[in-house]
Amino acid sequence: MKLPNAEAAVVERAKIEGYLLNVAHRFGASKARFFTHFGFRREAWEQLAQALLEHGQKHELKRTRKTGFGPRYEVEGKLNCPNGRRPLVRSVWQMDDGEIAPRLITAYPLEDE
Repeated sequence: MKLPNAEAAVVERAKIEGYLLNVAHRFGASKARFFTHFGFRREAWEQLAQALLEHGQKHELKRTRKTGFGPRYEVEGKLNCPNGRRPLVRSVWQMDDGEIAPRLITAYPLEDE
């Protein structure tokens, strides 16, 4: 099964610039180091946003769970990176109650099997 309404998925600039590519962020610093290691840059935040959109649209759901805000979806698969490498990543999406498009919550590396 795929991410519901994946073609309408949303990746906010603030989520990428302020969190996933921000090496000074309290919780996002390790993720930022990971993504920059694979060629993503804060100045070109759109590259990571696009790669994560494609990731959410292309790969199958691994897990779905209910939250107080709506269903949360976990997608796992290879992420296309600027340096040509393809690490295994989990992207997490949420469909807020009353919304029709899932939005990116976070993304992080997984161990290759």
